[in-house]
Amino acid sequence: MEDDPMALTRKLKSGRIEAYEFLMDTYYQRLCAYAFTLCHDHCESEDIVQNVFTRLWIKRKNIKHDLSIKSLLYKSVYNEFVNVYRKGKHVTRLELKYLETLDTYVDIEPENLEKLVKKVYLVIDKLPPRCKEVFLLNKKEGLTHVEISDYLGISIKTVEWHISKAFKQLQEKFNSKTETLLFLLFGRSRQC
Repeated sequence: MEDDPMALTRKLKSGRIEAYEFLMDTYYQRLCAYAFTLCHDHCESEDIVQNVFTRLWIKRKNIKHDLSIKSLLYKSVYNEFVNVYRKGKHVTRLELKYLETLDTYVDIEPENLEKLVKKVYLVIDKLPPRCKEVFLLNKKEGLTHVEISDYLGISIKTVEWHISKAFKQLQEKFNSKTETLLFLLFGRSRQC
């Protein structure tokens, strides 16, 4: 069914349940993984994807024939994340800027976005062990510099040095888009 996207779109628009089931079987897990890179919460990721699929079924008659359903699904997950994020949290101006800039990444084909995310993780995996640990504690686990300092028994300056070193390595690989890409993957940094 995936070989002919136009036929899939026609079947979905006409209400054929097997087209919907095919999309669920093919993209559900991938979309949940993508949503998780945005929100870092498995339950919320599944909620986002379920909302997207529900809305897709309800609005299936409005889908354009020439539109890539795959791209539509990824873009819809991103839009749903932004809606959930804006409703659930107070958004600072800086975060709003990041969210607006994320559109440049979402316009990338899903496979290319996945490759870009993998490249970031490869760079992070190549960091020295302590540097990687400090960076992930801050960016992925959301610990503050003080919390990391207490947890690892190192000074706050050492924590800052490791995070700066990690950013420098990433900036060498990804240029000026690094901060936005890191926000996409890890959310905002906590320093205090």
